[in-house]
Amino acid sequence: MDLRLCCAWISIFLLLPGISKGGKLLVVPMVGSHWLSMQEVVEELSRRGHEVVVLVPEVSWQMETTQAYKVVMYPVRQTLEELDNAFREYLVVHMTERPFPLNALAMYKASVHVFSTFFGQCKDLFRSQETLRFLNQSRFDAILTDPAFMCGTILAHHLSLPFVFFMRGFGCNLHFSAPQSPSPLSYVPRLFSFNSDRMTFFQRVENALISLLELDYCNGFYAEALKLSSEVLQRDLSLTDLVSPTAIWIMRFDFVFDYVRPVMPNMVFVGGINCAKKKPLPKEFEAIVNASGEHGIVVFSLGSMVSEIPVKKAMEIAEALGTVPQTVLWRYTGKTPSNLPKNVKLVKWLPQNDLLAHPKTRAFITHGGSHGVYEGICNAVPMVLMPLFGDQMDNAKRVESRGAGLTLNILEMTTSDISNALKAVINDKKYKENIQRLSDLHLDRPIHPLDLAVHWVEFVMRHKGAPHLRPAAHDLNWVQYHSLDVIAFLAAVLLLSLFIAFKCCLCCCRRCFCKKGRTAKPTKAKSH
Repeated sequence: MDLRLCCAWISIFLLLPGISKGGKLLVVPMVGSHWLSMQEVVEELSRRGHEVVVLVPEVSWQMETTQAYKVVMYPVRQTLEELDNAFREYLVVHMTERPFPLNALAMYKASVHVFSTFFGQCKDLFRSQETLRFLNQSRFDAILTDPAFMCGTILAHHLSLPFVFFMRGFGCNLHFSAPQSPSPLSYVPRLFSFNSDRMTFFQRVENALISLLELDYCNGFYAEALKLSSEVLQRDLSLTDLVSPTAIWIMRFDFVFDYVRPVMPNMVFVGGINCAKKKPLPKEFEAIVNASGEHGIVVFSLGSMVSEIPVKKAMEIAEALGTVPQTVLWRYTGKTPSNLPKNVKLVKWLPQNDLLAHPKTRAFITHGGSHGVYEGICNAVPMVLMPLFGDQMDNAKRVESRGAGLTLNILEMTTSDISNALKAVINDKKYKENIQRLSDLHLDRPIHPLDLAVHWVEFVMRHKGAPHLRPAAHDLNWVQYHSLDVIAFLAAVLLLSLFIAFKCCLCCCRRCFCKKGRTAKPTKAKSH
């Protein structure tokens, strides 16, 4: 008995984080808000005893690191000012109103430009022979990367390592098409279509047209990445070739928020991974919340990457915020609007999740980024959404289609629009009831998203990939995948059978009628 008890304690001891033998993981992150939730996974992996190395450029944009893991920096040519200017230009394009065709073209050019600027750091990585030598000698088990800029993907191919994607999604459905997940156009809306899964006939036509163009869009967007991959790997690869070997796709959404659709077994969904446990508010914020009285507060933030907007638009928003009795905490670093009402408090930073978790919070004004949306869902706070760029418009559509908030066009909205939307989500009980229902569904799960993400990264590290989850569809060409050769063969057999049957019937009919004709022919009597 004592021996069995001793063995049990030894087993438990070996399974404790940091005690069992850990693996070696290379992390190639994406800058900006993308890093926020990935960092939580990285820190947890480090706590569990793995050696985690985070590869970052010497000049990194809105990306803070900690002492919980090893950071390896590589030299880059860009300055922080150049990166700031590129993103600022990108934002200005999205905040400028133009007619539809010109607006779409300007946004696409701005997207390509900002990608090109930031991707320059990836080119510098492959110029740094010292860094590449270190990476080659380190013998990592796997790579964890956000593929938005494709740098980690190219590096994984270069080092011949299994890799895990941690992402929200590509702009062209590549995150479903590459792992061979079916995407029926009848009920799976494409990104940038701003449609729900309940589409009208003309919306389905629009969806089909977008699907025809989206791969061209991505090929143009990632042209420099494809060029670099061919130079580094000494062979030409398509976008699909680059990303389809992904061992596990960790997706930062779930089907409480997103629309239900077919998925593959190597896709893991961790929506809400960024929802932290509620912590006590800092004293200055606690004082503001307590002073709000029975009306409560409204939290207003346009995300970690956008903290100021044009003055004219800021004044329109300020005027609208003054029409509600709630105290509004607005994260804003721009010039203070001259008409700022007394109930609006401007702050350079706010503890967003902790404020949303407070029982006095009545509404959340957000840009519709996935992190903010999930914090709103986790804490059951109805939303007014002002999407700016990227997937934010589609995120807003999903929230609105669930009845959990209202969406405003930030370029066209008026003071009256903002005021009416804010009053609606605060005073109409259906928005609170709907977001509460979403919150209950989202939080009713067998395992926390962070533990799920960490498990699958560890799985790939232990098993050097997950080839058993890779469908045979990857080995089929387009004709074989859609069984067009089988259909053609069966159609040929059917047509041949019909032709033979027709010929047989025709032959029988001819013989039958010819025989009757000969039998019925009268014989002539002999004359005497």
